[in-house]
Amino acid sequence: MTVYIDPPVWPGHGRLWSHLVSDVSYDELHAFADELGVPRRAFERDHYDIPSHRYGDVVAAGAVEVSSREVVRLLHGAGLRRRKGAGRTDSPGRQPRNS
Repeated sequence: MTVYIDPPVWPGHGRLWSHLVSDVSYDELHAFADELGVPRRAFERDHYDIPSHRYGDVVAAGAVEVSSREVVRLLHGAGLRRRKGAGRTDSPGRQPRNS
């Protein structure tokens, strides 16, 4: 299982955030987040929002550190990118383009 996280540089609600993604499936992403106790409400369209104070925990659990640009590239490459107009979903369905 490989998931990816970008640096916590995204401001919101008085703190900085990272994005946690999978390049395989939403199922893989949800399973990783569940193991860390990340609440499902942190899932937004195609990624989990991770607060900066949890960044080290997520990396220690095996997430690969990548740039924000790489996060977008990975999502597009896997066919998992959902733009803002797609809305929020908690569906753990597998939707990769290349499986």
